[in-house]
Amino acid sequence: MTAPLSRRTFAAAAAGAVLGTSPLVAQDKASDAAPAAKPAGPMEAPFERDYPAPEFTPSWKRPQLPKQLVQDFVVYAHMDLPMTKKLLEKEPGLIAATVNWGAGDWESGFNGAVHMGRRDIVEYLLENGARIDIFCAAMLGMLDVTKAFLTLQSKLIDAKGPHGFSLHFHAQVGGPEAEPVLEYLQSVKKIELRPNPFLKMRQAAEKKSS
Repeated sequence: MTAPLSRRTFAAAAAGAVLGTSPLVAQDKASDAAPAAKPAGPMEAPFERDYPAPEFTPSWKRPQLPKQLVQDFVVYAHMDLPMTKKLLEKEPGLIAATVNWGAGDWESGFNGAVHMGRRDIVEYLLENGARIDIFCAAMLGMLDVTKAFLTLQSKLIDAKGPHGFSLHFHAQVGGPEAEPVLEYLQSVKKIELRPNPFLKMRQAAEKKSS
């Protein structure tokens, strides 16, 4: 019997369906192969300076936030408001913390809430110091703010958020409230719009909490 999918795995699979890189598809293709050993956690890529070291040496006066705590917060912030609140109250520094999922794919809890279209989590994080960006503005349907960002830097129309999600994708997941933003983005640069899998997940979560 196939093991049930976690919400995070489902979200990743849905994202992969959008990007054409679903981990479930990859799993199916590799089902006949011998199981590979799963890393215990994130591994830092080998690195050796091929340039002069900076003359300034920083001093580490305070401990870094635990990587596991940061990762848990980022995952919960995608779809679980109570746990997001609990962890942020436990450690306020998580508001600006990010996870490197590999190959420079950086994501904060705020980023995750935004591309999942979770307005409730986004608004909570904004109230607690998260920094609004163009992806958030697009998802929330803030047309004037989105236009202002693109006026400041027109190349942002091609900007990619965590996991490679486009600006148009973020406007899509915003639902009806963000349709004017999506129409504007399409007028600036028209792209093929595929069904957004996170929109249904967001609507289901809103229905459940209402």
